[in-house]
Amino acid sequence: MPPETNEEIALGQRAKFLRPRFTPHEGFSLVEMVVSVAVLLILAAFAIPSLTRAFASYQLNDAAARLAGILKFTRYEAIRLNKLVDCQIQPSGSGWLVYGDTNRNHVPDPGEKQDAITGQITLLPASGLPDPGPIVAALGSSGLVLTTLSGANGVVTFDARGAVTTANGGNVYVLYLGNTANATLGYRAVVLLPSGMVHVWTAPAGGVWQQVS
Repeated sequence: MPPETNEEIALGQRAKFLRPRFTPHEGFSLVEMVVSVAVLLILAAFAIPSLTRAFASYQLNDAAARLAGILKFTRYEAIRLNKLVDCQIQPSGSGWLVYGDTNRNHVPDPGEKQDAITGQITLLPASGLPDPGPIVAALGSSGLVLTTLSGANGVVTFDARGAVTTANGGNVYVLYLGNTANATLGYRAVVLLPSGMVHVWTAPAGGVWQQVS
């Protein structure tokens, strides 16, 4: 066998250095795994309450938006059909059912747009809620009366122009919403003007009402 050349010797020595080195301690140890899991549990303990509160706040905002949507839809139906159309607010089990009563028979019929307010979110009477002063102030010197429609059976009638005819259009109606399990989330108010326009207000518990839409 011919002797190796200097070049072959050099390549052999270089290959030795390039060989991967394996150690018997690959991966995580049991202690490292336990510490990692403990850190994740601590982070979750801080994050879960914030996520829960954010989701509950979203549910309250969503209920207010859906309630405003039903009122707007009923108004548009009155204009489209060129006749009187009612928006009914009725208790349903432990919650509330709000629907556009197109045929004005006081019963939710198939084909009529309906929305159920259930669970921890509910319609509330005015008692115990933040002072509605800011909402009243927004009405200016119109002489309109702020009338609470939530917390009991209620109905609002729209005419063919989309205006509210209930009480001869002399009232501004408000429907309050809140979370029965967590009052710290605050409250929402859906305000219906005689013209048929709908606005949404928000207030923290014990705070001041502010218009958001």
